[in-house]
Amino acid sequence: MTPRRILLINPRITSNARFPLAVMQLATALKPQYVTRILDGNIDRKLVATAIAAQREEGFEAVGISVMGGPQLPAAIAVSKALREIAPRLPIIWGGYFPTICPDAVLNSSFVDYALRGQGESALIELLTAHFDGAAPEALGAIEGLSWRRAGEHVHNRDRTFTKESLQHEIDYDSVANPERYLTPSYLGQRTTGYQAALGCRYRCTFCGVAAMFKGKTALPTAERLEQELGYLKTRFGADSVQFYDHNFFDREVDMVPLLEVLARLELPWWCYARADALLNLSESSWKLVRKSRLRMAYIGAESPSDSVLHDMKKGTSADQTLAVVELCRRMGVVPELSFMLAPPQDPEGETERTFEFIRRIKRAHPATEIMLHVNTPLPPRRHALNGMKPISLGAPLGMKFPDTAEDWAAPEWVDYWCHKDAPWVSEKLRQRISDFRAVLGCRFPTVTDIRTPVWQKTALRGFSAWRYGLRRYDKPWELDLLRRAVRLWDPQLKGL
Repeated sequence: MTPRRILLINPRITSNARFPLAVMQLATALKPQYVTRILDGNIDRKLVATAIAAQREEGFEAVGISVMGGPQLPAAIAVSKALREIAPRLPIIWGGYFPTICPDAVLNSSFVDYALRGQGESALIELLTAHFDGAAPEALGAIEGLSWRRAGEHVHNRDRTFTKESLQHEIDYDSVANPERYLTPSYLGQRTTGYQAALGCRYRCTFCGVAAMFKGKTALPTAERLEQELGYLKTRFGADSVQFYDHNFFDREVDMVPLLEVLARLELPWWCYARADALLNLSESSWKLVRKSRLRMAYIGAESPSDSVLHDMKKGTSADQTLAVVELCRRMGVVPELSFMLAPPQDPEGETERTFEFIRRIKRAHPATEIMLHVNTPLPPRRHALNGMKPISLGAPLGMKFPDTAEDWAAPEWVDYWCHKDAPWVSEKLRQRISDFRAVLGCRFPTVTDIRTPVWQKTALRGFSAWRYGLRRYDKPWELDLLRRAVRLWDPQLKGL
């Protein structure tokens, strides 16, 4: 019997493409039962036209689309609508963070047939089997993590149990066309590769899609797997540095040591997500491994200078730990990249100003610290169709109405909300205040991740912005806006490394 053909799509989300690991994992899991083709919108700027041509030429029997909220959502909608128009009976399946958090909004959209919540590899296999066998309600109802329609009503099956199974799969890098093009220059090296070692995160921050996806579960790979795959990337593609996509690379020290030993042997400069408490709890012997492994930068969620706000967002760290980890990173030669959540629903103006002052304190202690500024936008209420449960607001203002469809979520204001750029409770005055501070800060301390802008241009930006930063004159930095447009500084908050 000829294997059925499945089209897997990664809609565009960035201009700086790394391996589309989500759909590559799916392609690996579907073998050998299915033949797959991957389309990556981060590479293919004509994704919709390519998808239409591929469907007409190859006659795929199902399509799976990995969808995050924010800028990836409009692209996912566009390609889904186009495929629906030319192949009305083609089952369109969405998986990833957006359908996990907003399954009702997905099912309220006529161009999607099924939504997979949580980990999708096994769920997709079970769904394809059930669909091709006739889509009997009993079969569909047994698939954990599936949201679907029955007689016009939304059905949300029980959540899928966390599994480490995908850590056993060996990713086929030839599942994407021309895999070499995914290794590009960055602050870390000339051929930086993206890689995900671990799954999930044991924490439940209220603004984080990972918390909704994995519900406090995490799993690390074996040292053997890590060494084998990074060695393969190094040997075959010439990878000379690694950007880890792990949601928190540093977990419990006893589990991390074998992985750090691998990285210390490979000595590939690397970047990762981390937590202040995890780094502070590492022993001196582990820090020796970290230094030998050449960790260059760690993205740390500082979020707020207010312990009460950190408590409300279930962060599990304190402002004092943020200050301590900045000093630790300074001593260890690691650049801390701190993320802050400004303008929470409660006291947005006051919390924002306190955060600005906290950032200035950090810059005095370690000027090389990178700063990422976001707006504190709590996740939408958890769906309440399961077990008659009421929605959980997770910090959003009471009475706030979220979009009901994927198309409504794709409106510019809600894309900004999902990306922590803006929120309905942020006034125009505060919005401008944040933008002005970010401009002055970015010119006074140009990002070290910008390998494109000449040194003399960065020096000019530092000089022109020094008086504003020194006197806290952030308002209307028109001269800096002109300079930034001329220089075109690389913005890691928009483009990554």
